[in-house]
Amino acid sequence: MTAGSGDKVQLTFPLAPEPDAIAREAGRMLFAGEVAFLKGVVAMAGMPSADRIEVCFAGRSNVGKSSLINAVAGRRALARASNTPGRTQEINFFTAADRHYLVDLPGYGFAEAPLPVVERWQKLLKAYLAGRQTLRRTFVLIDARHGVKEVDEEILTLLDKSAVTFQAVLTKTDKLREAALDRTLDQVRGALRKHPAAYPDIVMTSAQTGAGVEVLRAIIAGLE
Repeated sequence: MTAGSGDKVQLTFPLAPEPDAIAREAGRMLFAGEVAFLKGVVAMAGMPSADRIEVCFAGRSNVGKSSLINAVAGRRALARASNTPGRTQEINFFTAADRHYLVDLPGYGFAEAPLPVVERWQKLLKAYLAGRQTLRRTFVLIDARHGVKEVDEEILTLLDKSAVTFQAVLTKTDKLREAALDRTLDQVRGALRKHPAAYPDIVMTSAQTGAGVEVLRAIIAGLE
């Protein structure tokens, strides 16, 4: 698979490298132990103690967020998608071993969510992003079939303003042929150039095939 259409593109937002043996093993070990649901939070007062490294997963509804979290955690039903996308408005915390939180943010951008619910979620999200000092990285999931949409731009801008480093993670990459995937990569790279909080590597994943799962595990295990 090519990383882009030319040297200039390849030098900006390249694909995240495959982890070396040490990093791969660290990622495997992190999720070899207990990974469990801790709690769902609907207000800042309910947040668990900020006593461990924290990463969160964000993405518009139907991007495959629950499936990817389950794949990374090595559990079939740890994170569950709502039967009505856009209606689940909790921030869900999961523990990995005794030193990490995995945080599942509510899916955004679904028109059926009532306006008061959306406003309440946005307020909570802003407070969470600005107030969690242990949050090391946000993984923003982008459907490889669609690229970055306007609704994604809203959360990317919010992350910029919150000074929270985010890393673009393409999902469902198994659904596209190489040429189409390269076009999506070019579009995503162009969008990321406008966002100072963007981490310089892009992760390509498929919960179906397991592609990119070891890369994400190694990234999470390597954060300090």
